[in-house]
Amino acid sequence: MTAQKKIRIGVVGIGHLGNYHLQKYSKIDACEIVGVSDTDPERARKAADLYGGDAFSDHRDLLGRVEAVSLCVPTGYHHAVAKDFLAAGVDVLIEKPLCATVSEADDLLEIAAKHQCVFQVGFVERFNPAVMALEKVITRPVFIEVHRLHPFFERGTDVDVILDLMIHDLDIILKFVRSELVNVEAVGVPVLSDKIDISNVRLSFACGCIANITASRISAKTMQKLRFFGPEGYHAVDTRKREILSLSKAAGPDGRQQIVQNQIDIGSHDPLEEEIRAFVHAVQTRTAPPVTGEEGRKSLALAEEILQKMKTHEDLPL
Repeated sequence: MTAQKKIRIGVVGIGHLGNYHLQKYSKIDACEIVGVSDTDPERARKAADLYGGDAFSDHRDLLGRVEAVSLCVPTGYHHAVAKDFLAAGVDVLIEKPLCATVSEADDLLEIAAKHQCVFQVGFVERFNPAVMALEKVITRPVFIEVHRLHPFFERGTDVDVILDLMIHDLDIILKFVRSELVNVEAVGVPVLSDKIDISNVRLSFACGCIANITASRISAKTMQKLRFFGPEGYHAVDTRKREILSLSKAAGPDGRQQIVQNQIDIGSHDPLEEEIRAFVHAVQTRTAPPVTGEEGRKSLALAEEILQKMKTHEDLPL
C-alpha cells in the first residue's frame, strides 16, 4: 500500500497566531510545511528554521508550492492576500474576521466558489470544548447575555473591538439562534486607541430571542462568558476556563418541578488544533469546513450593521 500524499501547507503572517498555526500543522502527519511568509524576512526565516520549509517575504512566492494555506495577516490585508491564493486554486483557512468589509468578503466567496476551494474562517471559539458541549443541551434560547472583557494590548487594535473580540460571540449567537435578525441597538467608545475599545450591543431576533453583548479590551481582568436562558433551562459557558454549567428542570421524587444540574462531558482538546485538523480534513475530503466562508460573511455583515448603528451616537454630547 502506498503512503497517502501529504498536503503541502504554507502559513502567511508569522506573528502571534501564525506561529501557533505552524505549531499545530507540525503535529499533523497528513501535512508538510513547505513554506512560510512574512514581510519581516528574519521572522520568516526563524519560523522556517523551526518548522521546516522555505522562508519568503512575499506571499506570492508560495504560489505553485502550496495546496493549502493559513492566512494570519492583519485584517486589512485579508482580501488582497486571500484573493491571490483562491484565484490560484489554493485552499484557505483565514483568521477572523473574514475581511474588513462585506464587499471584500463577497469577492472572495465568489472566487472560492469559482475555483472550488475549501474556504474556512478561523473562529476558534467554535472549537472550544465548552461551546461544543453546549450543542448537547441547548434547544431554543430566549435570552443570551455575553461578556468578553480583556486587558488592553496593542495587538488587534488595527480594528475596533467588534471585529477584534465581539465577532467571536456574534458567530456563536448566529449559530445557535437560527432566526432572522429584526433589530440592532449599539453603543461604543474609543478609550485607549483611535477605534472603538468598549461596546454594548442588543440584538433582537424574529423568534423572540434577545442577545445582550458587552465587549471590552480595556478591562482590568479577563472574562469570557456566555449565558443562555431558555425553556429547557440555563446554560453558562466560560470559554476561557473551558467550562459549562447547565441547569434544567425535572420532576423530583414528590412530582414537583425542581432545578437539577446536567452532567455534561466536555472534551479536553486544544481548540486551535481542532480547528486546523478540521480544515485539513475538509481539504482531504473536499467537503465543507465547519465554519464556512458564508458563515464568516454573516457575522461580518452583522458587525458592519453594529458599527453603522454606533455612528448614530458619535455626535451625542458626553
